[in-house]
Amino acid sequence: MALSPVGRKQFAAHLSFFVVNLVVLALSVKVNDFQEYFFMADLFPLGLSITTLVILVALFIIDFAIVENYSGRPQFTIPLFAILSVFWLAFNAFSTSRWRFVPLECDTIPAEFSEDKAWCKNLQALKAFVWVEWVLCFLITLFTVRFTFTENARGRKHIFRGPLSRYNPNAGVFGHGVGYNFGGGAARDSEFLQYEK
Repeated sequence: MALSPVGRKQFAAHLSFFVVNLVVLALSVKVNDFQEYFFMADLFPLGLSITTLVILVALFIIDFAIVENYSGRPQFTIPLFAILSVFWLAFNAFSTSRWRFVPLECDTIPAEFSEDKAWCKNLQALKAFVWVEWVLCFLITLFTVRFTFTENARGRKHIFRGPLSRYNPNAGVFGHGVGYNFGGGAARDSEFLQYEK
């Protein structure tokens, strides 16, 4: 499958979001393992990172397996990432308010409490990475909205007819949709074209 230039940028953004999500998931497991999965503030990043992981893997599989997929269209990805952004913001605000009681200086914890010190460092890293993940999710949403509506304002209405991973703003008629390269050449197979002068 050949990705368009826009598709490559989108894939890079989603891949970086995926990697940060894996870091959040790993840190959440370490923090929750120490607390024995008890505190809700620690469980929110774990649950949301698992949900985000499932969504991202599904988007990757669908986008690479199905050429004309609806899940790659802007009218699907914009609300999806906007909802994820809202959830990450809300859960991060709740968890961060609970984590404010954890000391910032983990090195002040005595050496005989090495497990507590490791938990503190993992929690501080988790606190940073959940906000990095929210920023990435919000930026993906923002840039997708901006790009989509800029292209639409330029008269390229075909941006809504196919996945962004295959969008080509300068393309003619391709296979099934205008402006999308679904593997075929620039076939102009309209029955009315034979009457052009």
